[in-house]
Amino acid sequence: MAAVEWPYPAVEFQAYLMSTRFDPAAEEAPQNHLRTLRKLLPYLWPQGRVDLRIRVVIALALLAAAKVTIVYVPFLYKAAVDALDASLNAVLVVPVLLVIAYGVARVLSQAFGELRDAVFAKVGQHALRTVALETFRHLHALALRFHLERRTGGLSRVIERGTKGIDFLLRFTLFNILPTLLEIFLVCGILLVNYGVAFSAVTFVAVAGYIAFTLAITEWRIKYRREMNRTDTIANTRAIDSLLNFETVKYFGNEPHEARRFDEAMARYERAAVTSQSTLSLLNIGQGVIISTGLVVVMLMAGDGVASGDMTLGDFVLINTFLIQLYQPLNFLGFVYREIKQSLVDMEQMFRLLDVHTEVADGPDARPLRPQGGEIAFEDVHFAYDPARPILKGISFQVPAGRTIAVVGPSGAGKSTISRLLFRFYDVQSGRVLVDGQDVRTVTQGSLRAAFGIVPQDTVLFNDTIRYNIRYGRPAASDEEIERAARLARIHDFITALPDGYDSLVGERGLKLSGGEKQRVAIARTILKEPEILLFDEATSALDSQTEQEIQASLREVSANRTTLVVAHRLSTVVDADEIIVLDDGRIAERGRHQALLARRGLYADMWARQQEAAEAERRLHALAGEAAAPGTDAVGLGGGSRQGA
Repeated sequence: MAAVEWPYPAVEFQAYLMSTRFDPAAEEAPQNHLRTLRKLLPYLWPQGRVDLRIRVVIALALLAAAKVTIVYVPFLYKAAVDALDASLNAVLVVPVLLVIAYGVARVLSQAFGELRDAVFAKVGQHALRTVALETFRHLHALALRFHLERRTGGLSRVIERGTKGIDFLLRFTLFNILPTLLEIFLVCGILLVNYGVAFSAVTFVAVAGYIAFTLAITEWRIKYRREMNRTDTIANTRAIDSLLNFETVKYFGNEPHEARRFDEAMARYERAAVTSQSTLSLLNIGQGVIISTGLVVVMLMAGDGVASGDMTLGDFVLINTFLIQLYQPLNFLGFVYREIKQSLVDMEQMFRLLDVHTEVADGPDARPLRPQGGEIAFEDVHFAYDPARPILKGISFQVPAGRTIAVVGPSGAGKSTISRLLFRFYDVQSGRVLVDGQDVRTVTQGSLRAAFGIVPQDTVLFNDTIRYNIRYGRPAASDEEIERAARLARIHDFITALPDGYDSLVGERGLKLSGGEKQRVAIARTILKEPEILLFDEATSALDSQTEQEIQASLREVSANRTTLVVAHRLSTVVDADEIIVLDDGRIAERGRHQALLARRGLYADMWARQQEAAEAERRLHALAGEAAAPGTDAVGLGGGSRQGA
């Protein structure tokens, strides 16, 4: 009998989680499998779920009943053969009953096994669901730093493989390996009692030799499986990364380059897979030799016993049946052993996700934020993503309730970091960030973020309908409220002109919409949320001038009488702010209203002059493009129309 190979590779995740990173080198790190199993056990014996615990007990009882029944089956077979051999006159009575009993016993054994699986299914699936949900929630609870350093394709595989590993471990370890070991000891004990030490010893040596050979060869083959898994992970990561950056690939015409990189990884996978299959053939041949040798020796001994009159023909059949029944589940041993080890590794990777330190977490005494108008204050804030590179160096400013403050400055000055600290994606190293006089570190993150509405520079939408993406601001909102928000964001008319209206799909990351359309969806989403404080983080920096003016009109309408913090690159968008704060190298270089800052002739005035020159150059370019358009043709400006939406 040949060893069975799983029809698809159980891929091993190469990145090992250390601190808040995935470390690919950690594949070689020793795994604490007992620790992993201890982590799994509470999910199989869940607190407060008496119904699931009863199912576990019933499943184990059915497992024992199935194994006892299957061990008893050969005795019925032996009795039927002996009855036929002892008296031909009894063939129409005793053997028929024994054969029927034999058939019933086999059916009962199978029925007990199926009932066991059916009873335990709810326990196993509940464990899978609970672990996956806990991991998913934990990932959302981790700080932004973790997600900036993650690999999306690899991370999704961790959860996928971990849950599959749990499923495999439950089905094959609990209901295959353990019952088989129980059966081996039962059979060896029966042979010892009924037929002596020799039969029991030969059977035990044959089975032990089979197991030892299988485990040794499987352990040797693991390095080839590991190479398959490693190259599969590389190929998968490259494929997902390439598809996520589909437009960039098209811009540079690098489809052949991406295909070549993917094929290189698949070629390495191909070589490893061929080697793995060749070593599997060696395993099959060795197992066949051991099985045949054990069977031949035991059957020769049984045949000699029948010839000498010490054993009956039924004994001969019984011993053969016992050995065949033992070897059938052992036939899967190589595959099961390797896959159990792989499952433990995959589970360990997923459980390590749960062990990742939550860098930003609610304190034990954290209270909900008490909004009192939406005042914001930064008090001597120092912050660095990396200690070697400080970003904010003692920032202090205040945004009074209902006022609009703009933060501007050159790239790398720390503008976007301010919004991340307000949302508490990171905690400051020193100083305080206050909302309505409450330190953001002392309030719950959920209540803090509920008080803010943001329109970011890069609006990433879910691959769903426009309605879903707007409703994301407040999932319980009605369709009427969604449409009202869309009207305020000046996108309702565009949506209703689409064939599917609000049910139009926006595509992956909203790629079916233009930049201006996506920004309006983001504005509608924020309007629907009805936050105390608005934050515009470079909300129009990627748009052309015409679209920017339209979006700015929507933003002014939305931010009326609300506390508003504007992080901007284009100074033309903040000229009406109550105060403009100019950052430079992590410090406040200047602050004041637009005209006052221009009069100072400092950093702000220099930035304004450069941007005005760039704007004038853009206007001249538009004018030249318009003059070049011949009569009867259409001149398309940078802001001339949107993509075919949704």
